[in-house]
Amino acid sequence: MRVIDAQHGLAQVRDFTRRTLAAWELSACGDEAVLVVDELATNALLHAASKVPVERREVWLKLSLRRAHLVCAVTDPYDRPPVHLPADVTQDDHGRGLGIVDALSEHWGWTRFPAGKIVWAMLRTPCPPDGIEAWGPA
Repeated sequence: MRVIDAQHGLAQVRDFTRRTLAAWELSACGDEAVLVVDELATNALLHAASKVPVERREVWLKLSLRRAHLVCAVTDPYDRPPVHLPADVTQDDHGRGLGIVDALSEHWGWTRFPAGKIVWAMLRTPCPPDGIEAWGPA
């Protein structure tokens, strides 16, 4: 699903993440996963999608279970790397998102692809069935 605006898009992301984790019987991971997904999606909307023409402003969220990890991946149309500011450089209102992602995830990173980039984070979970995926709004 395409994001129409930041306010409704982020509410959809949080709801989708909670519903998906409940369906996968991983509600215990919900608060951290929702926060990580919200930060990744916010960065995609504020710092990536806003830098490309309107017709290319498509942002997607993908949740996957891989062994003992929940993988949260957000695609955006901007191919520049995400900026992770050191804690002492962040501002009061902005700049802490990737620090939060770093603190809550076991691993995180980003990869370019032809239409932009994917920023992902892996969160440890109890061992669920491998290979489950869900696509949703971001």
